[in-house]
Amino acid sequence: MKKQILYLLTFSLVLLFTACKKDADPKNNDNDEVATHSDDQSQFSSEIDAASNDADIALESSTGFTGRFQGPQDVMGIICDATVAVNTASNPMTITITYDGTNCLGNRTRTGVIVLSAPQGTQWKNAGAAITVTFQNFKVTRLSDNKSITINGAQTYTNVSGGLLINLATLGTITHSITSGGLTVTFNNGAQRSWQVAKQRVFAYNGGVVITTTGTHNDGSNSNIAEWGTNRFGAAFTTAITSPVVIRQDCNFRVTSGMVAHSTPVFNADVTFGLNASGNPTACPGNSNYYYKVRWINLAGDTVTVIRPY
Repeated sequence: MKKQILYLLTFSLVLLFTACKKDADPKNNDNDEVATHSDDQSQFSSEIDAASNDADIALESSTGFTGRFQGPQDVMGIICDATVAVNTASNPMTITITYDGTNCLGNRTRTGVIVLSAPQGTQWKNAGAAITVTFQNFKVTRLSDNKSITINGAQTYTNVSGGLLINLATLGTITHSITSGGLTVTFNNGAQRSWQVAKQRVFAYNGGVVITTTGTHNDGSNSNIAEWGTNRFGAAFTTAITSPVVIRQDCNFRVTSGMVAHSTPVFNADVTFGLNASGNPTACPGNSNYYYKVRWINLAGDTVTVIRPY
């Protein structure tokens, strides 16, 4: 079980999807904006979650942060594209993860630094324990199209329920939250924007690890918002998780269900996960594809639907 948990944390939890290719008129600019914004948000969201996975590995392997009898050297072979340095003598205590750009993940490379920090005496296993996660020129480049995003700024990673993932099978559930008042995101075209994050991840064990992600921000008009800010086009946006996004270990660590809603002044688009090629809900396919379905109404008043594998 312990090995399975750590194996899970080495996966990038891709909660959204890669860029959808337009089936509608390629001259329709709002279709372009839907596709590009959706892809930007998916890449950002999945990398924030992947960074949280790396934080879990580092935190749960450090005696000074958890009280467990294992040292930081345990993480060296698990975060395959990074080195880890732990300093529990300083105040705040720090864990520095330095990414070296090694192509060991198969689909992307990462460079830059992430620093985890907490006051002396903080133990990650305790309910309410909070870690500051600071991104320093954290750049992720997707190998399929060389598209990159660079993240700077800080977020707070909180062990809401308490407990360690290594003991998940006996604890029942563990709840973590990810929040940020503003991360700077630089896109591959040079546009730089500020994005906010507010989401919760609940870890459970049911024939394997199950991770359920929801949005926790409410702006007075919309609830369940996970990310919001200004997109690369200069338009304000919100992305709400309208149905919890679920990842299951017994489904090959895939997103098996969930729905998100993107909203900007230009468009509203819904994305549904866990479908078959016809766009209907499907059971665990093992190594086969799942599909997502994107639906929006373009400026011409036409309903556009795109179904793609992920």
